[in-house]
Amino acid sequence: MTTTTESLPRRALLAATSPAPRAALWRTGLLATVVWLALGALVLKWPNKEVGFSDWAYTDEFGYAALAAAALLAVLSLGGQLTERATELLRPAGQWLVVLPLLIGVWEILTAKLGVLPTPFFAPPQSLIEVYAEDWPRLGLSTAHSLRLLAHGFASGAVVGFLVGVWIGWSRIAGYWVHPALRFLGPVPASALLPLAFFFAPSSYAAAVFLIGLATFFPVAVLTWSGVAAVNKSYYDVARTLGASESFLVLRVAIPAALPQVFVGLFMGLGAAFSVLVTAEMMGVKAGLGWYLQWSQGWAAYSNMYAALIVMAALCSGLITLLFKVRDRALSWQKGTVKW
Repeated sequence: MTTTTESLPRRALLAATSPAPRAALWRTGLLATVVWLALGALVLKWPNKEVGFSDWAYTDEFGYAALAAAALLAVLSLGGQLTERATELLRPAGQWLVVLPLLIGVWEILTAKLGVLPTPFFAPPQSLIEVYAEDWPRLGLSTAHSLRLLAHGFASGAVVGFLVGVWIGWSRIAGYWVHPALRFLGPVPASALLPLAFFFAPSSYAAAVFLIGLATFFPVAVLTWSGVAAVNKSYYDVARTLGASESFLVLRVAIPAALPQVFVGLFMGLGAAFSVLVTAEMMGVKAGLGWYLQWSQGWAAYSNMYAALIVMAALCSGLITLLFKVRDRALSWQKGTVKW
C-alpha cells in the first residue's frame, strides 16, 4: 500500500509546508542602537573643553567604539534568525544597554565637554581607556599579585575555619571551650590587628595572608558550626542503626548536611577577605591593587585609581559568581535558592 500526501493529517501537512517563523524584531535593541549612536556622535562632534592641556587622549577611539557598539546592536536587532541566539543572550540586559550609554554620556558632558567636575579629581570615560591601553603592565601585575595574596589568605582561612567549625559542631568539649573564645574574639575586625600582624609576622606578605585568613576564618567557622549543630538527630540514629562509625557520621552525614551553611560562610568570608586585602596592601605590601590605589592617589592619577576600582569590582564579582557556580554544582538539589 502506498502512502500519499492526502492521507497525512491536515495539521502535519501545513506544518511541513509552511515557512519557518521569522525572528521577532528586538525593539529594545533598536532603541539601544540609537542611544549608542548618539553617544558616539556626542563624543566625536562636540569638542572637549581644554583644561590646562591640549586635549583628552583617546577621545576619537572612544567615539568610534560607541559607534561600533551601535552597529553591533543594529545587526543583532535586525539580523533575524542568523543572530537569534546571540540576541536571546542579550535580551535580559536590554534595558541596561539603553541606560548605560545615557549615564556615560552624562559623565562625558560633565567632565570632558563642559568641565563642570574639576580635574584631576574627575576624569572622562576616555581617560580609563588611556589607563588600560598604556598602563596595563603595571595594572595587570598588581591584579596578579592581589589574586595570589587573596588565594593564599582565603584558602588558608576557609580550610581552618571549616575544620574548626566541624570540630565545634561535633565535639561537646570543643563546643564548651572553643566556641566562647570564637564568639568573643571573632567579631574583632581583622584590620584592627594590622599593627600586631606586621610586627610579629616575618614579612609583610605573611602578615597580609594572616589577616585575610583571619577575616575569612570567622564567618566560615561560625556558619559551619551552625550547620553541623543543626543537623537532624534522626539522621545520626538511622546511620548508627546501620552500623555507621563516628568518622562516617562526620564525613557522610554531618558535613554534607551542613554544606548549605558552609557556602554561606564562604560567601561572607570572601567579601571580608577582599576588604582586608585592600587595607593590607595599602599598609605594607609592595604590590597589588591596594598598593596601586595608594600609588595613584600619591601621584594624583585619579584616572588610574578609577581604572583600578573597576578592575577590583569586576574581580570580586567574578570570584563570587565562580563560587556560586561551585555551590550550584555541589548542591544541585538547592540550585537557584540563593541568587546572585
